[in-house]
Amino acid sequence: MRTSERQNIESVLHRLGIQSQNFGAGCGNWGKSGAFTRPAGSGSVRGADSGKQPIIDCRNPATGDILAQVQLADVSDYEAIVAQAQAVFPRWRDTPAPQRGEIVRQLGLALREHKDDLGLLVTLETGKILSEGRGEVQEMIDMCDFAVGLSRQLYGLTMPSERPQHRLFEQWHPLGPIGVITAFNFPAAVWAWNAALAAVCGDPVVWKPSCLAPLTALAIQGICDRILSPLGLEGVFNVCVGDTDPIGQLMTQDRRLPLISATGSCAMGRAVGSAVAQRLGRVLLELGGNNAVILTESADLDLALRAVLFSAVGTAGQRCTTLRRLILHESLADTFLPKLQAAYASVTVGLPWEAGTLMGPLISPKAVEWMLHAVTAAREQGGEVLAGGQRLDRPGNFVEPTLIRAHAGMSIVQEETFAPILYVLTYRTLDEAVALNNAVDQGLSSAIFTDRMRDAERFLSPAGSDCGIANVNIGTSGAEIGGAFGGEKDTGGGREAGSDAWKAYMRRQTCTINYGTGLPLAQGVQFDVG
Repeated sequence: MRTSERQNIESVLHRLGIQSQNFGAGCGNWGKSGAFTRPAGSGSVRGADSGKQPIIDCRNPATGDILAQVQLADVSDYEAIVAQAQAVFPRWRDTPAPQRGEIVRQLGLALREHKDDLGLLVTLETGKILSEGRGEVQEMIDMCDFAVGLSRQLYGLTMPSERPQHRLFEQWHPLGPIGVITAFNFPAAVWAWNAALAAVCGDPVVWKPSCLAPLTALAIQGICDRILSPLGLEGVFNVCVGDTDPIGQLMTQDRRLPLISATGSCAMGRAVGSAVAQRLGRVLLELGGNNAVILTESADLDLALRAVLFSAVGTAGQRCTTLRRLILHESLADTFLPKLQAAYASVTVGLPWEAGTLMGPLISPKAVEWMLHAVTAAREQGGEVLAGGQRLDRPGNFVEPTLIRAHAGMSIVQEETFAPILYVLTYRTLDEAVALNNAVDQGLSSAIFTDRMRDAERFLSPAGSDCGIANVNIGTSGAEIGGAFGGEKDTGGGREAGSDAWKAYMRRQTCTINYGTGLPLAQGVQFDVG
């Protein structure tokens, strides 16, 4: 890395409040004590009184360089954060929703001011190319804008009552402090999906980010603090960087957090769901995806080629919506596959902050091992590697985007490998293609490319894709925030972001008002006294 690049990175980290050593817990003010106080501008991890909590190195996956260090939170830190969230909840709950929306509007403005710096930090910490890093910050901004409007639309329904002079209606109330557990691959946007909605709904947020990408979370928390602290609203947004044991386990078992929203692997979702169910809490799960695109005989192949490439290679295959299976009509194999191979060969793999790079590194050396293991397994199960399949001989966690000709009987095709591997399957009939689309445990995202209305409608029908997202003539990734995001089956069933996803963060109350002098009972029940 050139000296000028290092200096630029140091300047960005400084502007975002990231120092060489950082304490991984905060809710307005920071520090070791229950009140989270520390000397102004200290920015350092806790001193000799901090116990033996681990200090983790936050590395740039493109170079292996240490960006900064974070000392993980311990049980006492967690308890202080949740206590602060509980303490602020009554005031936040009683603040009119449009006023809560105004504070979220201010957050959106602050994110706009820091968009370039935050975007670069996402790139440095996760390996996303710079346009994707900035795009993720834009997604936070979009969520804030959405939530501001939503703050004036948290409405319930009024239903006709069967009883005369009665009014039957529902209303929505804040739920309480909620827990948000996010993954490394979207270290900012997924928090905003949850936090922006939760905030206008009246809920404080306790956030456990991934230990693979905590610096983005700390930078965002700092921005939140600068908005909330002058208003005396410390505790509305909180961050707690820690391992699954103890922080994740504490969150899932904590009755003070009535909702846990968790994003990660299916295995993680099962653990979270089981733990929260033991206390009859709510979960919002957004888990893995083994996503497919169906290419029909009538597909616009140029359009499909661009969509397939971005969906499969973007973010180095580390999106939950990444395209992992291409279901290709057998008549197209000889014409489309050579074009796809050429497109794969044209993908520029390199430093993600440099212009022209289309694919950066995987998040960790372990992720590289998992990818290479999957490629080996595919070969052993009868797959043919058409492109890529290797680790690049350079510093960082770089691999080649990989294209594998496969068949439905290969067990590895049933697995979600978080890497840029695309398995190509062929089919004869649309019924067969839809069956292949649905023949995996997950049900997140899916798409069909066709110019035939009947094929499109068949795919979108109840007998079509069983995924939470079903697209026509666009890829599987890059969802907009206006729609509810999530999937079915092992993807968890949760919905975040747009549409009516806000209802997950509130409690519904059904109300009946009798404005007459009689007392008629429902269902015609008679209970006459005297």
